[in-house]
Formats: sequence, structure tokens, C-alpha cells
Amino acid sequence: MDSALSDTRVRDTPVLALKILVAGGFGVGKTTLVGSVSEIRPLRTEEQLTAAGRGVDDLGGVEQKNTTTVAMDFGRITIRDGLSVYLFGTPGQDRFWFLWDELAQGALGAVVLADTRRLTDCFPAVDFFEHRGIPFVVAVNRFEGTRDFRPEEVARALDLEAGTPVLICDARQRSSGKGVLIDLVEHAGRVHAARLIAEVG
Repeated sequence: MDSALSDTRVRDTPVLALKILVAGGFGVGKTTLVGSVSEIRPLRTEEQLTAAGRGVDDLGGVEQKNTTTVAMDFGRITIRDGLSVYLFGTPGQDRFWFLWDELAQGALGAVVLADTRRLTDCFPAVDFFEHRGIPFVVAVNRFEGTRDFRPEEVARALDLEAGTPVLICDARQRSSGKGVLIDLVEHAGRVHAARLIAEVG
């Protein structure tokens, strides 16, 4: 998709389509989030982790993980009548980061999924979107047995720019994932509106 906002017509009804990225570290739940909210069967590019890959990828905290995304995940969700979101899940390992620039083309914004057991894994995604001026929210994915942190604690730990939302979610639950996407769309709308006003003013 060349633009974050594209008008198409389905059954003579105007449809606004938004492109959103789902990023974050390895094993944080990106594929799970895309799959839980998508109203179509999601496209996945998961492959089995091999012995060679286990020597390259850090499995600390996700030792039971046996697959990995090697290109992207893709799904679609309708937020409301006339507004659809196309979701692109990015691969988490640094050896696949070269794909991020292509996936980011035309994106309205991004969700950075976080696992508080491996919070430093978020830094590359946070840096990527901050340096490119792409609005994003941080969504802390709840994992069983992990300590709960307040959003403001996570924001401080990640040294986020003021105003960057930090949300708590369960990537397995459709309602939770949809809520994150709605918050992102609203946040991105405010950011883009402020930039437009600054340019005109």
C-alpha cells in the first residue's frame, strides 16, 4: 500500500483504509495480536526455529518458542463502518530489520508490543519510529507470572517522548487488541493534525 490513507469503494460504500505496523522484540506476541484481531485468516510467514537460529536469536524468557516470523504477518480489521485497518506484523530479530523500511512505507502509525521480562528488546522499535516521525503507542503484553508495572514506569524505562501512550493489553484477546488499535488511530490522528496545524501556522 503506497499511502496510509486510500479511498476504495466496496459495494458503493466509501472505505478508508489505514496501514498500521505491529512491531517489537522477538517472541513478544506480534503474530498473536495480528491473529487475534484479524477478521480474515491472517497471512503468516512463520518458520520453525532451527538449531542454527537458536544460536543467533536470544531466547531468554521465551525458551518454549519454536517458530519465528521471517517476513511479516498480515491481517485486516474493521474498526467501524467505513474504516478498515490493514495490519503488518514485523519480524522481531535484528537480522530481519532490513524489512522494516519497506513495511513502514505509508504507515499511519505503529504498535510497539512490549514484554516487561525483556523490555530492552523494545528499544530498536521505539528508536525506529521516533527517528522516522511515525506515531506509535507502546502496548505492554501481559504474560502469566510476570510482574505488573504501571504505564508511567514503562514510559520512564523506555525514555519515551512526552505524550507517547503506554497501554496494557492481552494480545490473545480480540477486544484488548482492538482497543489498542483504536487508541493508536486516535493518537496518530492527533499527531498528524498537530503537524498539519504547525505547517500551516
